[in-house]
Amino acid sequence: MSGHVPVVIVGGGQAGLSMSWSLKEQGVGHVVLERHTVAHSWKEDRWESFCLVTPNWQCTLPGHPYAGDDPTGFMVQDEIVEYVESYAAAFDAPVHEGVAVTSVEARGVGSDPAANRPAGAARDSSTAPSAADVVDGVLAAAPEGYVVRTTAGDLTCDAVVLAVGGYHVPTVPRMAERLPATVTQIHSSRYKSASPLPDGAVLVVGSGQSGAQIAEDLHLAGREVHLAVGTAPRVARTYRGRDVVAWLHDSGHYDMAIEDHKEGLGARHEANHYVTGRDGGRDIDLRRFAAEGMTLHGRLAALDVDGTATFAGDLKRNLDMADAVSERIKDGIDAWIAAHGVDAPEEDRYVPVWEPEDDGGALVDLHAAGITTVIWSTGFRSDWSWVKVPAFDGSGYPTHHRGVTSVPGLFVLGLPWQHTWGSGRFAGVARDAGHLAPRVAAVTAAATTAG
Repeated sequence: MSGHVPVVIVGGGQAGLSMSWSLKEQGVGHVVLERHTVAHSWKEDRWESFCLVTPNWQCTLPGHPYAGDDPTGFMVQDEIVEYVESYAAAFDAPVHEGVAVTSVEARGVGSDPAANRPAGAARDSSTAPSAADVVDGVLAAAPEGYVVRTTAGDLTCDAVVLAVGGYHVPTVPRMAERLPATVTQIHSSRYKSASPLPDGAVLVVGSGQSGAQIAEDLHLAGREVHLAVGTAPRVARTYRGRDVVAWLHDSGHYDMAIEDHKEGLGARHEANHYVTGRDGGRDIDLRRFAAEGMTLHGRLAALDVDGTATFAGDLKRNLDMADAVSERIKDGIDAWIAAHGVDAPEEDRYVPVWEPEDDGGALVDLHAAGITTVIWSTGFRSDWSWVKVPAFDGSGYPTHHRGVTSVPGLFVLGLPWQHTWGSGRFAGVARDAGHLAPRVAAVTAAATTAG
């Protein structure tokens, strides 16, 4: 690859494709660079029984809403891949697959750190332009633009859209190094099904959305499962005759901007509520799993080299907190139903089907317990080290407002809670792409005028 293109979109998933569709609508020339293939993460980083946890009707990519015959169902893995791939084909997205971006740099980079700043960028964060100024169009594009270095050559451009999400590198705690070599360990992103795992019991560490669903998958496959339960919340699948997602949609929850969230920007770091769309959708109730034979523990606190695991004594608290979140969501639905006079059937509230006999704290000899596999469902971290542009805060997170970063000509798309709950999902990325497209177009227009 070589030469100049007005806009480079990094990432060929649903966010990058949504940006591509929106820029085509604006008549802006661009390319999409995807290090693997379109829909790669849906193909390779999910387990075989994976399905969406939000109903199909929430799949609303720009120009490509769900058109199947099961709007209230939940697409399984192959259907998700087909949905994304067909989207790219539908408007002939200019995707270059197998092209990894190795760095994004301001043009004219030299050895002097000051030379790394695009023209117009501030010297330090104390005088950095505000995101609002960028949104309002006060700042023009950096006249010199950017260099995007790739495994297929280098491109120059006027603007860059980073559409790579926020989950880049699987995280595994350092204590994993202390596991005996006789114990197989994998990250949740590499889990496919129960069958390839060694015979024996499986310890799943982490009870977020992936951990809870993987524990269920193993449980349904007849495996002996131990689950280290963390602080992730849960949500009911249905309440008062409808999917909870439908109630939250009608009540405007999914239109709420992050600035209006009770947790503020902290919402970006909250764990997802666990629930499943499997077999038409149902609750994930860890207490029911325990009643059916799954062994629940508190958080995994330590591992010794002899294979002894130490679990914290917080199991009851974590289960109670997860249930409390689910009940508070129902409280909100009840209030909305009453305020709007909606005719909806009454429903009894959840009653715990199992209570732990103790606090879940224990020392467990993995060998004696027959545990031969550990699955680390411990999340991901972001890695923006390849973006050589001063657009990040002290924690390394992009400084932005609705995807417009603090550096002219650099944009982000598809981040969790970038603007609303749906920003990182099929449900809300269209709104974010539509917001960014005219702003990106303005950058390229300004660059053309300057040139």
